[in-house]
Amino acid sequence: LLAAMNSVPDAIVHYVLSRMSNARDVASCTCVSKRWKDCIPYVPALYFPRNLFDGIPISNADAIIGRMVAQALRLEELIIYCPFSAASLASWVSLRGRSLRRLELRVDSIVEKRPLEADVSFGRLDCIGCAERLESLKLWGVCLTTSPRWSSFEKLCTLEIVGAAFRDTALSDTIGACPNLTDLALLGCDGVSSFSIDLMMLEKCRLDFLGPGNRSLCINCPRLEVLEIQGFSWILVKQNHCLRKVSISKTAGRVNVVDTGKLPALEYLSLRGVQWSWNAISSILQCAYEVKHLVMKIEFSGDFDRLQPFPPVDLVQFFNSHPKLRIFEIHGALFAALCQKESLHSLDSKFLIPCLEEVTVTVRSPLNAEQKLNTLESLVKYSRRLQKMVIRISQMKNCNDMADDFFEDICRFRYINNKKVCIE
Repeated sequence: LLAAMNSVPDAIVHYVLSRMSNARDVASCTCVSKRWKDCIPYVPALYFPRNLFDGIPISNADAIIGRMVAQALRLEELIIYCPFSAASLASWVSLRGRSLRRLELRVDSIVEKRPLEADVSFGRLDCIGCAERLESLKLWGVCLTTSPRWSSFEKLCTLEIVGAAFRDTALSDTIGACPNLTDLALLGCDGVSSFSIDLMMLEKCRLDFLGPGNRSLCINCPRLEVLEIQGFSWILVKQNHCLRKVSISKTAGRVNVVDTGKLPALEYLSLRGVQWSWNAISSILQCAYEVKHLVMKIEFSGDFDRLQPFPPVDLVQFFNSHPKLRIFEIHGALFAALCQKESLHSLDSKFLIPCLEEVTVTVRSPLNAEQKLNTLESLVKYSRRLQKMVIRISQMKNCNDMADDFFEDICRFRYINNKKVCIE
């Protein structure tokens, strides 16, 4: 077997090692033969899982990681989820900073000899500045309360920070050190009241901030195509953008203002949350004239703390304002607002929903059952390309005779249109 392994061409050995990243697998390869061990310097990636060194003292774990990093002369990717010390991290990054292209660290795994104050804890990662050629940086569990001492990462394209505690200036300085980002993700973060993003190369932006606070966001990114944000009340997107996909949600508190300007390239729009001001909803819907996939799942309207129902929505005007809509998902109260007598009275034989193919409707109340049923019938009748309608009524709140009658009407409607309509 040893002779067979030694007869494998160098190119094949290098290829096998290039497909490995798990530190345990790479270490096992050194036991195959001396020839295989001598190829370890060509390993491009090392990944240390979270439980890799369970039961081993941190000093021993650091020594093992350090030895493997030192041997990998062409290391481009380093991912460390297991516990490690800040001092050792500095030596590893300093050693391989010139070759590293991707760095991913679980920062809450850093073990210190003595506890540090929260305001200086991020100083443990100042050493990342040595890796000036990074193209991707991902950090988990950061306490970012002071600005990191980083020089500019000119080649950094992807920055992802998960579970971080921020302060406004520190966040701005961190983003400012990465002027050429194309992908920015700040997920499960907290501690920021307002900030702006001004990146000329940014194409994808994902922001998820926790808590009910009234945060504001200003974005000026001319190449931005994908925007997914959660937790902001005031949102301003400068009009020089290329947005194709927009998702805005707020699980606590209210969305007050959304200003995106015209959205000529928009294909997907998702609006979610407990409460939105009606001006914010109508503003973005007016801008999303070209949208093809629309998701609307908002519980209440209202410009103040008092929760209010939605004003009537004219069905004819709504679909005439979104002529390219192919997939439509609407939830509860917004669907009820679409089911108005005045809207249905304006329907005539010339009305047509030209592109609609899929509809998902969530009905949570039997109130105005006749109007709701008429709206469902109208969607089927006037959508010439409709292929599928899903009606979700499992969360019906009023469990009484009226709800039972409405459910029977829905079942009858489904039976008549059984090739297109289904009930969940």
